[in-house]
Amino acid sequence: MGKSCSCIGCDGVLEAHPDAKKELEAYIDSLPIGDDIDANRGYLIQSLHKAQDVFGYLPESVQLFVANKLKIHLSEVYGVISFYSYFTDVPVGKYKINVCTGTACFVRGSMKILDELSRHLGIKEGETTEDKRFSLGGLRCVGACSLAPVVMVNDKVYGNVTPQMVQEILNDCE
Repeated sequence: MGKSCSCIGCDGVLEAHPDAKKELEAYIDSLPIGDDIDANRGYLIQSLHKAQDVFGYLPESVQLFVANKLKIHLSEVYGVISFYSYFTDVPVGKYKINVCTGTACFVRGSMKILDELSRHLGIKEGETTEDKRFSLGGLRCVGACSLAPVVMVNDKVYGNVTPQMVQEILNDCE
């Protein structure tokens, strides 16, 4: 931040968070990384989970750091991040609100709930509020179809949600 650099991995996140970098480095160094690139790829997803847990998201510098530690190409790391909806390369809010948009939830009105959350928060799906308090997203299926429609706030699941419950859900976010 604050840098005007167009080079790969120069976003300043690692430098701004040296303790987080040390934690991630210690984690990856504890893995049996070797010269077998195919074997190293087997540690990619768990390393990205740890990195996102530590930094909150996966900026380019963190992606490059993981790639270098695993001795794989940055494009492979980005391919995994862009494929799995769990991973994000942009900062997210303290409260990650996800509305299930899978078939059962969709049929039972999840889009109305998503619209109501969007209205209350003043952001669209995929965005974060300016104060970094809330992020709003959609998920394909959370595996709780009997509770449709479902809203998740971080790890808390709300079932049988109606648009009238949106304010109550937001109030639960201290």
